[in-house]
Amino acid sequence: MASPRTPRPLDHLVLPVEDLETARARHISLGFTIAAEARHPFGTENACVFFADGSYLEPLAIAQREDCEEAARLGNVFVARDQAYRFRRGDTGFSALVVGSKDARADHDRFVGLGMSGGEMLEFSRPMTLPDGSTQTASFRLAFASDLRSPDFFGFAVERVNVPSADRSALTSHANGVTGIAEVVLSEPNPTDFQYFIQELACNREVEANSFGMTVALAGAAITVYNKAGMETHLGIDTGPSRERGLLGRAVVYKVADLQALSALLLNNGVPVRQVAGKLVVDPAPGQGAFYCFEETR
Repeated sequence: MASPRTPRPLDHLVLPVEDLETARARHISLGFTIAAEARHPFGTENACVFFADGSYLEPLAIAQREDCEEAARLGNVFVARDQAYRFRRGDTGFSALVVGSKDARADHDRFVGLGMSGGEMLEFSRPMTLPDGSTQTASFRLAFASDLRSPDFFGFAVERVNVPSADRSALTSHANGVTGIAEVVLSEPNPTDFQYFIQELACNREVEANSFGMTVALAGAAITVYNKAGMETHLGIDTGPSRERGLLGRAVVYKVADLQALSALLLNNGVPVRQVAGKLVVDPAPGQGAFYCFEETR
C-alpha cells in the first residue's frame, strides 16, 4: 500500500452525459479518440477517452434506468450520486474526481476515520473489450469520499483488482495531440473551506494558496479550486452572480504539444474556441459537461 502521504495519481474524471452517441460525436469533433461503449452491472454505461499519462475521461450515461434505481436503493453510492447529480444539475456535467489506489479497503477505512466517507465500498466486475476485439473480465473496488457541504461533487479511490493488460496505444493517440490531463479545476466561493477534503483525497498535505484559490498536487497532475475571481482571471469563465456554496466540477486542463495545430483542427471542425492566459478554452456543449482547456507542453 502507498503511504497515506504519497500524492495519488489522477485516475479519471466522471462526466455525466445524456447519451453516449452525443458524447462520442462531441469528443470526436474535439479531436479525441473515444473507446467502445461498456456497460456496468448496475445500469450505467460509459465510452471512455484514454490518455498516454494513464488518466482518462469517463462520459457516463444511463443504460437501464430501472437497474440504476434498484442499485441506488440497495446502497450503490456511485449510482446514487449520479442520480442525485442529474436531478439537481441536469444530465450533462462533471460530478467526480477519481484517484488511483493500491488498496481501496484501506482507503475506505481512512476516509471513515477522517469523517469524509461517502458511503459503503463498491466492488464489481464487468466484461472488458480489448483493442484486439477479445473480451476479458475486469474487477474493481471503489472507496468513496464526500463532504456534505458539496452535494454536487464527490471523489473516490479506485483499485483495479483484476484488469487485463492491453496495448491501448491506438486509444491514447488523439488527433488533437492531447497526451494527458495537467489540471482539474473546481470552483467554490471560499476554496480553503474545502482544503482538508481536497488534501485528503489527493493524499497530499502541501497546498499552494493565493487570493484566487488553492492548488493541491497529485502525482502528475493537480487539483485547483478557484473562487469567482480566479475562474475569470485564469480561465475567462464567468460563474455568474450565484452565491451557491460547495465544490463544483468546472474544467479540465489538457496537455497538448501544439496549440496552433489544435486551433486549426477545432476551426476546421466548427468548434468555437477562445484564448485565455495562454490556453485555448472550449465551452461546454451537449456531450461535454465541463470547460475543456488546452495548454502547450513540450
